[in-house]
Amino acid sequence: MGDSEKRVHFRVCRFIYESGLKLRLDSIPLATATTLYHLFFKENELKEYDPFLIGMTCLSLACKAEEQLVKLRDVINVCYRTLHKSKAPLEMGDTFFALRESVSTWELYLLRVLGYKVTFDHPHRYLCHYMKAMGDWIEPRVWEDVPIQRSAWTFLRDSYMGDMCLRYKPQHLAVAVLYFSFMCHGVEVPCNRHARTKWWQVFSSDITLDLIQRIISDLITLYDTETPIRSREDDR
Repeated sequence: MGDSEKRVHFRVCRFIYESGLKLRLDSIPLATATTLYHLFFKENELKEYDPFLIGMTCLSLACKAEEQLVKLRDVINVCYRTLHKSKAPLEMGDTFFALRESVSTWELYLLRVLGYKVTFDHPHRYLCHYMKAMGDWIEPRVWEDVPIQRSAWTFLRDSYMGDMCLRYKPQHLAVAVLYFSFMCHGVEVPCNRHARTKWWQVFSSDITLDLIQRIISDLITLYDTETPIRSREDDR
C-alpha cells in the first residue's frame, strides 16, 4: 500500500471517528466500524470505491452489529455534515434518499464480502483489565497524578486509524499501548527491571519486547501519516 492510499485511509477513519463521536457512539462500535473498513479494503482496491461511502456504511453496520441503536437517517445526516462542513445541513430530498439507498445496498454487499463476520475481539477489554491490575501495582500517587490511562486509551484509539487491528493480536495491542504510555510519561513499573518475568509477559505470555517495540514503531509511523493530511486541509 502506497503512502497516498495510507493517507486516504487515515482520513476516512478519522472521518468515521469524528462522525461516531457526534453520534455519541461508544468505543467498541467505533472500533468495529474502522475494523470493517480496513477489512474491506484489505480485499478491495481503493480506486474502485468511494472510501467515504464505505466508511459511512461501516459506521451504520457497526451500530447494528454492536446493538447501539442509531437511526440510519442520523448516520447519514451526521456523516454528510462531517464531510461537507461548509455546506448546509442535508435536507430530505434527492441527495438524502440516494445516500440512504446506497448505504442500505452497501451494507448487504459488505456483509457478503466479509462473510457476515461483523463482530471482533477488540483490545479494549484487555486494556481495561491490564490497567486495573497496574493500578494495584503502581504507587497510588503516580497512578492518580500521571495521565497514564488516558494516554493509553488515546494510543489505542489512534491505532485504528491504520490497519494495526488486523495485523496484531488484541492482547498485544493492549500491552503495547500501555507500555508506550509508561514510556512517554517516564514511569517505571516497580521491580520490573530485575524481575525474571516482566509485567507485559504476565499479561501476555507470547509477547516479546521486540514485538512491543514494533507495534509502537508502527503507531509512530501512523502519526507521521497525519501531517500531510492536515497540511492539505489547511490550504483549503
